[in-house]
Amino acid sequence: MGAYLFVHFKEKYTPDGEQVYFGVSKDGFNWEQVNGGKPILESHLGEKGVRDHTIIRKKDNTFVILATDLCIASNFESVYEKNWNKVNREGSKCLSKWESKDLINWSEQELIKVVDDDYGCAWAPDIIYDEEAGDYMVHWSSRYPAQSDNFMAIYYAKTADFINFTAPTKLCDKIDTGIIDSNIVYEDGYYYRFVKSDFNPAHIILERGKSLTGEYERMPAFDEEMNKLEDGQYEAPTCYKLPDGSWCLMLDFYGCEKEKQGYVPFVAKDISTGRFVRSDKEFSFPYGFKHGTVMLITDEEYDRIKKAFK
Repeated sequence: MGAYLFVHFKEKYTPDGEQVYFGVSKDGFNWEQVNGGKPILESHLGEKGVRDHTIIRKKDNTFVILATDLCIASNFESVYEKNWNKVNREGSKCLSKWESKDLINWSEQELIKVVDDDYGCAWAPDIIYDEEAGDYMVHWSSRYPAQSDNFMAIYYAKTADFINFTAPTKLCDKIDTGIIDSNIVYEDGYYYRFVKSDFNPAHIILERGKSLTGEYERMPAFDEEMNKLEDGQYEAPTCYKLPDGSWCLMLDFYGCEKEKQGYVPFVAKDISTGRFVRSDKEFSFPYGFKHGTVMLITDEEYDRIKKAFK
């Protein structure tokens, strides 16, 4: 059957929220907390906080977690003067990394510098395997140059081993606004790319293309569903396949007080249509999962996680 792992953080007023948390599910619909709701991993490097987590199972069956090196709870007022624009321009150029062979025992935290000092903060990494090139693409959002008025765009680097990375290259941008929070999935010869558009429209957009770094086309049915939502309240898309072959897209709702924030689910029976319909009543979440990534795991891995982190 298989199960699901959700690697994420919690939006809190204290830095313990900006660490690595796990949630698990047997069906992708009903979620449960792991480790009694306490962090699985904690950041001790950089800003000593991590947000916007992603996880991938490599082809050799090991796992990699990457996350934004950022602690808003500790540094938003003292370092960034309560200014998100200052975070964008002056935040960390590094991503935090952990690796594991079993999802239980993890390597020491490392900081991976993916952009040079001419870039702004490296935000919200995601990882996808490049079917054509046979390596991995790490993509994130940044402003370049950091002190310019340029919009945020999505950049990427390629890696075969998560040790050596190519120089950053722009993956995509939008001429009339910034874009952030990219998530890409692959199905039946197409890459489906979700990004958050700051304005025009102020919601998530979906495009698809035949090549990971090539041209993409906008999917209008997705826009039709997103237009039913309040603008500027959703971010951090993560998309995964459900047991019946349909696809779930979870969007992070942040239009409320911090500790009430969390994900809202949308389901597409066929991802090629782009029509993801809001499906709250079918799902259950025990607490506010914040900006993370869902990955398919085996039943044995699910049992192992439950046993190790009671």
